[in-house]
Amino acid sequence: MFIPPRYVLAPYLPTPHNVVEGMLRLADVKASDTVYDLGCGDGRLVISAAETRGARGLGVDIEPYWVEQSRLNASAAGVSHLARFEQADALDLDLSPATVVFAYLVHWSTRLVAQHFVKSARPGTRLVSHSFPIELGPTRSESVVAEDGTSRIIHLFIAPSSS
Repeated sequence: MFIPPRYVLAPYLPTPHNVVEGMLRLADVKASDTVYDLGCGDGRLVISAAETRGARGLGVDIEPYWVEQSRLNASAAGVSHLARFEQADALDLDLSPATVVFAYLVHWSTRLVAQHFVKSARPGTRLVSHSFPIELGPTRSESVVAEDGTSRIIHLFIAPSSS
């Protein structure tokens, strides 16, 4: 069985802006939240959370190009004081400061991120995945169709208590 390198979690494919809004709405992001975007690409989720909700955020990407592009986009949007971007492997990131985690990966990497999320995130932290469900044993994410006139689906999973 072929197992791709860990750092290749997904190709860059931008989330449409109306799906970004749906993801923020599904997670019920507020100014008091700290959002993380794993594989942030151009930073649009963290930037939108900062612009529209006043939330602080961290976007991480393995590719230096996308980290720099995200920083430029945050600066252009005037939210650099709320939105940070770092080059990092999503699977090495401590998720405990986050209250909301976003991901738009592929099926197998979504599974890896979900396993890392359960180990690293605090109970009650929301994980929102674009397109791919969160499936951990018998526990499944809640799914909704994005309001963009397509069949895009976004998924919400809440970190369980450790008991």
